[in-house]
Amino acid sequence: MSEHPYKNLPSHCFWRPAHNVESIEEVDPVVSVPFRIGGSERVATAGSCFAQHIAKHLSDSGYNYMVTESAHPLIPDDVARKHNYGVFTARYGNIYTPRQLLQLCKRAYGLFEPIDDFWINEQGRYIDPYRPAIEPRGFGSRQEFELDRKRHFAAVRKALEESSVFVFTFGLTETFVNAVDGAVYPVCPGVAGGEFDKNNHVFKNFTVQEITADFLEFIDFVRAKNSDVKFIITVSPVPLVATAEDRSVITSTVYSKAVLRVACEEISKERLNVVYFPSLEIITGNYTRGKYFGEDLRSVTDSGVAHVMKLFMRHFAEPNTGNKFPPKSLRRDGGDAAADAREFEEVEATLELVCEEELLEQQSSRK
Repeated sequence: MSEHPYKNLPSHCFWRPAHNVESIEEVDPVVSVPFRIGGSERVATAGSCFAQHIAKHLSDSGYNYMVTESAHPLIPDDVARKHNYGVFTARYGNIYTPRQLLQLCKRAYGLFEPIDDFWINEQGRYIDPYRPAIEPRGFGSRQEFELDRKRHFAAVRKALEESSVFVFTFGLTETFVNAVDGAVYPVCPGVAGGEFDKNNHVFKNFTVQEITADFLEFIDFVRAKNSDVKFIITVSPVPLVATAEDRSVITSTVYSKAVLRVACEEISKERLNVVYFPSLEIITGNYTRGKYFGEDLRSVTDSGVAHVMKLFMRHFAEPNTGNKFPPKSLRRDGGDAAADAREFEEVEATLELVCEEELLEQQSSRK
């Protein structure tokens, strides 16, 4: 047999041995990572709803998870969470696109001021157009609103300047922008506050090139202030709850995830110490036969989250950092997969995701 490039490749390069395991929980598409997270490294998170799983598990595992914007100590944990404290590193709510993330950074440093500054709801309370769900009832006054935003921007700057590892989950390509200044909204105006104006609020579906350029600009922006920060990027496996395109949400979901996955590949090749983690592939891979989605075919099951987080901790967690998961379970060739999954599921049971995107479906159900 003649020599050819495939002859001496490792087993993970071939379909059959890559899936030759006793249970789907043992499938591991991660081959190597360029760095690991030590106990002293400060980890910040942002992104879509699925990113909340990573934030929760890092925090519960004893790692130095950064929370730069916390609630008053007297506020109960369940109330604080409803007000988006501790959901991510700072109280920015879900950040679905790199453009929204880049916009936040520029606003935090006074480099961009959107025209659409605030909304007032029917009760006369103030809503932040770029964090519409952080205060369930809105802010009581303009002063309260502005003081909270000032505090929030300081928390964002601290996260960017002091984090050692920044984890971002890419969620969507679809969004709405302001027609005048291009400001990006997390959800369409009128869904979680404000009023939709077809002349001022324009639908935007980002391309691979735009997603890539925005996140590369974000990396360079942060590293100009924090040169040693490393990035872990991933794509949320959760399908779109709705699409503004005139086509099936199924088709839009595949388009969106494909764009985000290609963009992540380009980004990881363009900058050092930027690594892609395959959450999307772990959950949606056909080897699961749909097991990792709930009855609605959209919600990721506890066992699916457990698989993702087990692999995340296995490959990125530096052993002997005081985390609650034993070092054996973090090694590729060790640990009881079923026991690990059960342990993660126990932690996961306490986590209720906070997702502005879900409001789209809730409003649709009222028709």
